[in-house]
Amino acid sequence: MVLPEGFALPPAQFLVPLAVAAVAVAAALWSADPPVTDRTVLAFVPWMLFGSSLHVLHRFEAYPDDLAVLFGTPSVYVITGTVAGAVWLGGITLERTGAVSSEPPVAAVGTLGFVGAAATAVGVQGGFGDVFWPLLSVVLTVLVTAGVWAALGRRYERVAAVTGATGALVVFGHTLDGISTAIGFDVLGASEEVPLSLLILEAGHALPTAEYVGGGWLFAVVKIALALVIVGLFREYVEDAPRQGRALLALLAAVGLGPGAHNVLLFLVT
Repeated sequence: MVLPEGFALPPAQFLVPLAVAAVAVAAALWSADPPVTDRTVLAFVPWMLFGSSLHVLHRFEAYPDDLAVLFGTPSVYVITGTVAGAVWLGGITLERTGAVSSEPPVAAVGTLGFVGAAATAVGVQGGFGDVFWPLLSVVLTVLVTAGVWAALGRRYERVAAVTGATGALVVFGHTLDGISTAIGFDVLGASEEVPLSLLILEAGHALPTAEYVGGGWLFAVVKIALALVIVGLFREYVEDAPRQGRALLALLAAVGLGPGAHNVLLFLVT
């Protein structure tokens, strides 16, 4: 019910090396024991966008047939995370030599990857499509996130203060996923690959309001509420174990931002 259509593990000749590389990078990071701050999490935002762009290229069948399976779900996100972790290790090494803090190299490499993949997607499709609706989803996400986060700060000041920018990123990412999915489903005729999400969208279209405002709004509301629940539940964890709590909260932010960015880029070029 929660896995998207097309979710499949790659064959063993790809799965084993990928798993070994992911475990090796994770073990190296565990050993390095770097601090995880809001600044660290924000440095990985371009990587979340990069992984989404690589998956969009998979949707466009831009990869050679024998490698395409690596860029489907979930392999593309494991590959992106593993490479990002390796780059982070390099940044940590530079930081400990006094050359530079670890975040700028991580953000720079991720940004270059995202820009390159997004530009390739535009080129593969021969340019942009109708940019109004995907850009509107981004604008609405910024406005809704700002309003929701301000309201959270007034009502639950401690939650907003402790989770900080990472918590705000969780709200932004899931709001983008909710709003872009709603616009795609209601306006652009996009399909929904996650069965549970499709169930919520169909429930929204069964309401009397569907005739006037569509049904996607229910999915957006559920996603925003889910993000707020996540942030609220993680307040104590982040407070007691900042490194582990913030790292896990960042992963939950990626679960929203990744699909949301995927929607926006896909809609921009189709």
